Amino acid sequence: MSTPRQAARGRRPGTPDTREEILRAARDLFAASGFAATSMRAIAARAGVDPALVHHYFDSKADLFVSALQVRVDPRQALLPVIEAGPDGAGERLLRVLLTVWGDEESRTPLLGLVRGILEPAGATLVRDALFGLVLGPVRHGLGIDQPERRMALVASQLAGIVLLRYVVEAPPLVAMTDDELVASYAPTIQRYLTGPLPDRPLTRAAPEA
Repeated sequence: MSTPRQAARGRRPGTPDTREEILRAARDLFAASGFAATSMRAIAARAGVDPALVHHYFDSKADLFVSALQVRVDPRQALLPVIEAGPDGAGERLLRVLLTVWGDEESRTPLLGLVRGILEPAGATLVRDALFGLVLGPVRHGLGIDQPERRMALVASQLAGIVLLRYVVEAPPLVAMTDDELVASYAPTIQRYLTGPLPDRPLTRAAPEA
């Protein structure tokens, strides 16, 4: 008489809850260590699953990061028209993508939770990696602009300010403005940060000899 097959030891196989367990582990590690320092293998170990299962559910670490953020719109896809049309007018196109995503209530809800946690160390890491990695990273490389790190930081200051004041703080003048009014007000500045002349940086002076 045959005996029941003994369950295999080791990491558990996939179950209906495995994907959510992987996402929880990914959120914790991305928040603690950042996108670049977090590996798919580390996420698998945190979730207690075989690394192959992580790749089964998510094609890449970037796909996993987008899913872990719980955003409705994949920024990599939303920003393709911004990049493909080239540097000219990219400031307006970038801003219109932001306003479209944040103007959609289903997209805005998880994003608000992400931004409201920015004062916490974990939240700040997620927002920084999402903004500079997923949103501005592809724009930076796709447009081929000079001084990309400096320019992207300036662009980020404008976009983050709009998000904070219009959607989190809900400053009445910004809430009352239409998307076209916001674009008319902000897009020229964003475009200048992307492609316009930037102030020269002061030369670093050597310290006086003692």
